[in-house]
Formats: sequence, C-alpha cells, structure tokens
Amino acid sequence: MGRTRIVLNEKGFRELRRSPEVEADLVARGRRVAAAAGAGFEAQSWIGRNRNRVTVRTATPEARAADAREHKLLGALDAGR
Repeated sequence: MGRTRIVLNEKGFRELRRSPEVEADLVARGRRVAAAAGAGFEAQSWIGRNRNRVTVRTATPEARAADAREHKLLGALDAGR
C-alpha cells in the first residue's frame, strides 16, 4: 500500500478559527458556562494571533470564594457543549 500524504491548509484553518461565526459560537458557549456557574461569573472574548478565545472567570470576590469552595466553574463546563 502506498503512503497517503495530507497537506493541511494552515491559512484556511486560521481564517476559520478567527471568523465571526466561530467567535459568536464561543461567546455563546462561554455565556452559558458563566450563567450555569452562577452570579459573579463572566465570559470574556478576544481574538488571538491564530484563533478566537473565550475565558470564563470570576468577577467578584464572592464568586471567587464560591469557586474555591465548590468548584463552580468546573461543574458548569457541561453547559458549554
């Protein structure tokens, strides 16, 4: 059997990962995770060099304490699916 060679279009992948549609999907997922985690959590998005990114973080000291005590963000991850 011969070897199959696959050449990836890296520029195309980068354009796809930086597209507004992907950003909108990531933001929606981040907001769902933040909502499932409860009050004091927020989603932030930005465009990196190669792709869109979303982070869900604690925005208040109360949320930070709740996350440290009860692992709220970890428990809310399934809401992003």
